[in-house]
Formats: sequence, C-alpha cells, structure tokens
Amino acid sequence: MSDLSKLIADTRATLSRIASDFSPAVFASSLAAEDMVLTDLILKGGYDIGIFSLETGRLHKETLDMLDKVKAHYGYDIALFKPQAEAVEAYVAQHGLNAFYDSIEMRKECCRIRKVEPLGRALSGNKAWVTGQRRAQAATRSSLMVEEDDPAHFMTKFNPLADWSEEDVWNYIRENKVPYNALHDQGYPSIGCEPCTRAIQPGEDVRAGRWWWENPESKECGLHVVDGKLIRIKSVAA
Repeated sequence: MSDLSKLIADTRATLSRIASDFSPAVFASSLAAEDMVLTDLILKGGYDIGIFSLETGRLHKETLDMLDKVKAHYGYDIALFKPQAEAVEAYVAQHGLNAFYDSIEMRKECCRIRKVEPLGRALSGNKAWVTGQRRAQAATRSSLMVEEDDPAHFMTKFNPLADWSEEDVWNYIRENKVPYNALHDQGYPSIGCEPCTRAIQPGEDVRAGRWWWENPESKECGLHVVDGKLIRIKSVAA
C-alpha cells in the first residue's frame, strides 16, 4: 500500500467513525483544495456528514463558482451560512469597509462577524464537526491532531487530513479528477476572503498569502481559537 493509499484508508476510517459515533456531524468546507478532497471522500463514500460553507460576502467569484461545480459533479447542494446583515452594516458604518487592514483587532472583529458567528449557527445541534486543516499548512497548526475537543462549541472536532501533505492533496485531486478552485492555478494555495488573500511567490509558505500584513503567529480567523488559544485538547471518545 502506498503512503497516499494508507492516508486515504485512514481518512475513510475516521469519516466512518464520525458518521457512526458522532452523528449528527457536519463538515465546514472553505471550498479550497483540502476541503474538496474531503468533499469527494464524504460524498463518494456515502458518509452521513452534512457539508456547509461560510459565505462571508467577500469571497472570490472563483470560490463561489465552486458551489455550482460541486452541484454539477456530485449532485449535492452545499448549505450556506451568511453573516448577520445588521452586524456587517454596523461594522462598516463605524470602522469602514476595509478596516481589517488597520489592526489585528479590527481584522479579527471582521472575521468574527463574517465567519465565527455564522459558524456557531452552522454547528448548532451537531455533535461533531469536521475541518480540512493540515499540520503542514502553517506554524499555528503544527500540533494539530485528528481528533480534538472544541470547548467553544461543546462538541468534538475532527481534522481527518492532519497528516496529509500538500503533495498528497494534489495527488488525490489529480488521480480522482476532483473539481477544484481555479485560483489554485493562479498562485493561491490557501484561499480566504478576496481582500485578505493574495497569490504567493515561489518558495513562500502556503499560507503566506493569507493576511500577509500580519505575523505568521496571528494568522487565524478565530474559527479554531478559544480565548485566544488554538484548540489542541485531545478528545476522549464517548
């Protein structure tokens, strides 16, 4: 068995356990490469895990196009969760449309409104959630585990691709003809909101294009943080 074959088998086993032991469970997809690997595995495997995405209102057209690509390829409609219009309007009125460039605090508040709060609604009523995070993505994710406690949402969180490398992700996509975001062919290995994401230069870290004006240690939007600390508590299966 090749290394990729073993990774796939291990990931399928994790997804199967999530569906059987942690139902109801949902997968939070950013519609980027890693998450398309999980989408392919979940939908082709028939695992009872719902898929949703956070439509922040500032996404690239190419990212939104992925919704139609998933529908055409798999016959599946990804559920969308959007920020509360009143909160967005209040932020823009008080600070300006692009105030997230002004400070880390303003950027994190924008992320809270557009991503963290909608995530809470998306996860409500579920026992576990799944992400496409990998250890190799960033310094902030180097200690990532496949299974973790998420005390912020009172549930278990799974990162089935924690052990996968960038090469593993793309080998899977090519071998299985998985649809992917067109921005990946334009120098965007990591994709978030349009004003907070840029293409990277050869040799740069894969997440160098995310919030490029900040230090690597602060480059998280808050989806995986509790009280300023990344969630890294090993879960005890129920």
